[in-house]
Amino acid sequence: MPDAASPIAAPPKASAAKTPAPRDTQRIFSIAELAREFAITARTIRFYEDEGLLKPRRQGLTRLYSAGDRTKLSWILRGKRLGFSLAEIKELLDLYGVDRTGVQQMRELLRRSRLHIADLERKRRDLDAQIGEFKDVEAHVAAELKQRGVNPESD
Repeated sequence: MPDAASPIAAPPKASAAKTPAPRDTQRIFSIAELAREFAITARTIRFYEDEGLLKPRRQGLTRLYSAGDRTKLSWILRGKRLGFSLAEIKELLDLYGVDRTGVQQMRELLRRSRLHIADLERKRRDLDAQIGEFKDVEAHVAAELKQRGVNPESD
C-alpha cells in the first residue's frame, strides 16, 4: 500500500482531497464520506473495488475504508485524469506491494509517464497539422466566396 515516501501516495495537486494527518492513519471512512470528499458516486468506488483497486474491510454489509484506501482512491482518480488505464493504475499500485521502498513503483511511473508524454506530444503535432489544414481550407473558401461577391461571414 502506498505511503508518504511513494509518489503514488503523494496527494494529487489537482484533487480537492487532503491527505490525512499522521494521527488520522487509523481513521475509517465510509463509502459515503469518500464519495462526498472526492465528488464521485458510491457506485464509482464500488466499481474500483470490483476491479481490485480497493479492498476495504467489511463489517457485515458495510464497507470500511482505511486511510490507505483513501490514498489509493486519490491516486486512482489522479491516474484517470492523467490518462492512465485502470489496468496501468492497478499495476502501479501493486508494485508497492512488491517493493515497499517505492523505487520500482517510481521507476515504472517515470517510464509510463514518459510514454504518455510522448503520445500526447505526437497527438498535439497531429492536431496542430490538422488545424493548419483547416485554416488553409477556411482561407481558400473565404477568398473564393469574396471573389464571387459573397460575404463569407454572413449566413
